[in-house]
Amino acid sequence: AQESRGLGDVYKRQNRMFAGDFELRIFLYILVLIGALVPILNIFTSPDSFFHLSDYHISLFGKYLTYGLLALSLDLVWGYCGILSLGHGAFFALGGYCMGMHLMREIGPRGVYGDPVLPDFMVFLNWTELPLAWYGFDSIFYAMLMIVLVPGFLAFIFGWFAFRSRVTGVYFSIITQAMVFAFMLAFFQNDLGFGGNNGLTDFKDILGFSLQDTRTKLAFFLLSVIALGIGYYLSKKLISSHAGQVTTAIRDQEDRIRFLGYRVEHFKLALFIISGVLAGIAGALYVPQVGIINPGEFSPVKSIEIVVWVALGGRGTLYGAVVGGILVNLAKSFFTALKKRPIDTETAEKFISKISRSLEELGQSEISSNTIGTMVMEGLKDLDPVAYVRFASVYRNFREEKDFVQFVDKIDVFKKR
Repeated sequence: AQESRGLGDVYKRQNRMFAGDFELRIFLYILVLIGALVPILNIFTSPDSFFHLSDYHISLFGKYLTYGLLALSLDLVWGYCGILSLGHGAFFALGGYCMGMHLMREIGPRGVYGDPVLPDFMVFLNWTELPLAWYGFDSIFYAMLMIVLVPGFLAFIFGWFAFRSRVTGVYFSIITQAMVFAFMLAFFQNDLGFGGNNGLTDFKDILGFSLQDTRTKLAFFLLSVIALGIGYYLSKKLISSHAGQVTTAIRDQEDRIRFLGYRVEHFKLALFIISGVLAGIAGALYVPQVGIINPGEFSPVKSIEIVVWVALGGRGTLYGAVVGGILVNLAKSFFTALKKRPIDTETAEKFISKISRSLEELGQSEISSNTIGTMVMEGLKDLDPVAYVRFASVYRNFREEKDFVQFVDKIDVFKKR
């Protein structure tokens, strides 16, 4: 009887956790389904099966989930507090760099130059000592702490001055964009000690597990699922709390809330810090699945993309931001893959034979790179748009080839890719 009452209490507590929130239940159920389905399709289906998901797709879907968490973090401040940040990519990138620094320290003497302490790029640049900022990142626990503290501290410092000065609206958006642009310029500098324009890459393993191993990829995918689920749950509960209702009121009538005696800047700052931490965690999970972090992640364009994800998915809904972040990037991958699809042998042979016949009509002395270029462009006209783009890119890479045989060889190799 006592055991039955104990189970009943647990069930009641779980019901209270999700009570009155149908959207939260559905979102978490779908997330659990995705978290179960992807590993099943990877492990229990044949590689020749249409439903099989390769290791590459596991990392790809994990990346989509981190983008979903990133979009969620922006929707938290923009959708529910009216704070449009055009620099959220800074928090994402800083979290990614913290994870990347730990992964670089784990390489140790297995790097190209064999230095047990300094990463390869530091040895290449003739650095003799490890920069102070890198100390401690050999520990995964220290790295995890920094993944939370660094983006959170930046959000605190930036938000403290901005909100106390009552910077709002488009002025706040412009300042955040200037912030992320300044970070991008700084991280491009080799002297800063974060890899310059090449960033951090060539990661080997984490906690002794190879990042190329299927189990490690699945683990990071599941961590992304869990992080998104927890982030969504906490965000939903925060928004439905009294503090969340105040922030929503600040979005609609900030002056009125201020006249009621609320310290508006405190609510804004707290929400901004939470949002920055969520973005940093997303960046930390993104790096080991993609295999690189560079200053390009600080690009203002990347931060604007996040706004597009949230706007398309639905601002002020949380789940809409997640869906927007995932679907937009899924579409980008799909159309990129469509553009890069292999050219069939028949099309390639038709292209080459047409140019070869034209060249046979000319004497050897009349053949030049310009002549070949003209004939290549003529031959491209008969191809479908995708083949046109692919062959044109090959020609641009080898347009200085005067020997047409070499050019054909390049195309033949390309055709087999």
